[in-house]
Amino acid sequence: MSWVNDSLSESRNIVLYKSTMFIGESLPLYQVEPVSLVIMIAESNLLRKPWRTWMSLGWRLGLVLILLLGIPRFYLVLQANIYGGYGMVSLVFLVMMILPFLLLTGEGRHQIGICRPESWSRMVVCLLVGMLLGCLLYWLGHLFYGNSIRNWYSYISQSYDLQDQWETSRGTFFVIFAIVSMTFSPIGEEWFYRGLVHECFRSRFGDIGASRLDSLAFALTHLAHFGIIYNGESWQFLFVPAMLWVGSMYLACRVFYRCRLFTRSIWGAVICHAGFNLAITYAIFYWIL
Repeated sequence: MSWVNDSLSESRNIVLYKSTMFIGESLPLYQVEPVSLVIMIAESNLLRKPWRTWMSLGWRLGLVLILLLGIPRFYLVLQANIYGGYGMVSLVFLVMMILPFLLLTGEGRHQIGICRPESWSRMVVCLLVGMLLGCLLYWLGHLFYGNSIRNWYSYISQSYDLQDQWETSRGTFFVIFAIVSMTFSPIGEEWFYRGLVHECFRSRFGDIGASRLDSLAFALTHLAHFGIIYNGESWQFLFVPAMLWVGSMYLACRVFYRCRLFTRSIWGAVICHAGFNLAITYAIFYWIL
């Protein structure tokens, strides 16, 4: 039976060797921790077969994804601030929604939280928490800057593509904008940042470190929404308001992540984000415009 044991050992070495090469490392096997090898093999099963031969679900992929979608999204939002309307930005959100199905297996999608929440009552709590966060952010901006252009909600409201007679149908426009803001952005961004990107960073930095990084990426991307502003003639960078805005976005993301943990599903983060956007839309339509 020794030949059987030798064959099994050889097969095991081949698998381990492939797993180390899979992530682009050149370390010999005796320098690789056994636990790390198990994690590498497990992570490879989260990706669909066509992708396994040339990419891994690691921090490098996470960084590439952030840049690949973050840069075009940043540019499109800046353009929306000049010309009005977020139609093209919604296409980026659609890509974010598609990516987990394009890259991951069913096991991989479950791993990033695309599954049934543990409790529907907890989902309601997450919705209310998100709405509270959105209101708090409005009050913070109003306290410091009133309804001036230095108030993030006031500036964002200028990018809303509204018809001249919109005030006579304020409720209708609010419902339309609320539905859009509660679907495309929360689903796309949470599946992407709190789901796919988080999982890419998790094996290297742990859950807390991954949450910090995906939250930072999200927050910096939102500088295009406010912080770098267009005043009708030129671009400006409002340093202090921008830092308050980015810091608020970062903290909101950490709450979104806690909602994912609270519900044991990415849908907890999605519904909290949706409530956050609902509060923003309501504040713009009824407290600012």
